[in-house]
Amino acid sequence: MSDFRLGSREILVEQLVRLVYRPLLLAALVVWFRGHNAPGGGFIAGLLAVAATASYALAFGGRAARARLPLAPEALAALGVGMSALAGVPAIIAGQPFLTHVSGELHLSGVALPWSTVMLFDLGVMLCVWGGLAALVLALWRKT
Repeated sequence: MSDFRLGSREILVEQLVRLVYRPLLLAALVVWFRGHNAPGGGFIAGLLAVAATASYALAFGGRAARARLPLAPEALAALGVGMSALAGVPAIIAGQPFLTHVSGELHLSGVALPWSTVMLFDLGVMLCVWGGLAALVLALWRKT
């Protein structure tokens, strides 16, 4: 099974992807983090992350892109679904409907850190989109 490669302009594309891969993933985290209070969130963050994965596959091949993922794409998607479902549990414990927003503050060494089940839900959506679309992109890559 051979990976699709670009050909004569590989070096340029490889260098460009090396420059943008990590910033794309960082942008995905920023969009995820600000998404519970502002436009953005898990879906857009997942799209940015899969753009990084697809660009890496374009430059270095599908196998190399799969190796860069923190988990297998299918496992990443499953973990995301699990996290999103887990975000509904605190509401049930509090006697509220499933997936009702619950938030609070965690006090560590005199510093108040806000937390929210929305952040966990959005992280789950991000991982689900990233894993699901990465699985699709990499499966299509194998077919070319």
